[in-house]
Amino acid sequence: MRIIVALVLWLLPQVLVAQEWQEQQVFGAPETQQKLRIISSTDTFLFAPFVESFVSRYPEISVEYLVSETADIDHIFRNDPGVFDIVISSAMDLQLKIVNDGLAQPVANVAIPPWAQWRQSLFAFTAEPAAILINRKAFAGVSSPQTRQELIEALRARPEVFQGRIGTYDVRQSGVGYLFATQDARASETYWRLMEVMGALDVQLYCCSGEMIDDLSDGTIAVAYNVLASYAAAQVEVKDAIEIILPSDFPTTIMRTAMVSIDAPNPEAAATFIRHLVKVQSDPQQSDYPLPPLNGQGSTRDRATITMGPALMTFLDTLKRRRFLLEWENAVIQN
Repeated sequence: MRIIVALVLWLLPQVLVAQEWQEQQVFGAPETQQKLRIISSTDTFLFAPFVESFVSRYPEISVEYLVSETADIDHIFRNDPGVFDIVISSAMDLQLKIVNDGLAQPVANVAIPPWAQWRQSLFAFTAEPAAILINRKAFAGVSSPQTRQELIEALRARPEVFQGRIGTYDVRQSGVGYLFATQDARASETYWRLMEVMGALDVQLYCCSGEMIDDLSDGTIAVAYNVLASYAAAQVEVKDAIEIILPSDFPTTIMRTAMVSIDAPNPEAAATFIRHLVKVQSDPQQSDYPLPPLNGQGSTRDRATITMGPALMTFLDTLKRRRFLLEWENAVIQN
């Protein structure tokens, strides 16, 4: 038995080395006795201020921060919950299902509104709307679309400008992209008309917001649909090249969430991190953090924000997901 345990302990670091992370960084002194391992979909440049403030306050704890895509995080974590202390993702539905499947543990004394947590195990700390982003040069001399219908009309009016120059998530691969798409489809049939128009114009499909924003800012694409507005707003170097539009017809807002693994190696330190994260994000005096807090001061839920509850997992049902993706592919992949 001791040989098996020793083998497992030896293999865990090898598994982590084998995994290719989008980003990987250690915060704090590496010789600390308490070490937290966080797997997250949030780019390091956006989340680093939170980790830095944590290790500054708790110097006895170091943090290894690992970044991957939302859908990959769900798969990696479920494969071995004991490798990570904390899971952070913008894919609310996947996070909620992790909790419902018994893979997260409760955290006490988290100062958060009831609507921003689930079973005292999943905690929201941002409210982030999906946006239409446009390249300003592509819309020079014409009105910017303020609704999905106006975007449809803009694309149809100048197809030569937008052919091959529209971007959105590949919802087959992106967890948050799939969440945005299903919520849009539930809200209005306009979504499907827009997907058909974008598909006819050879829409480019992306894994994540960052790559879309990069291509938009350099003119590779002219429009990016359903991008996390927080990512664009945080990149001040592209503010002159792009315009952020929050659709006025029906805005869709997700809450980025965090949880402690049921098998977290350091559960007490992980719980301390969750409480710290929620506290600094709900403090109206704080202005040093790039991600938007819960509705300003975190006291009330905006009606546009996706509700945290069982209905959120509807489209995770295998049959419903298969049907949705088939309809999406029929609209978007028009080869």
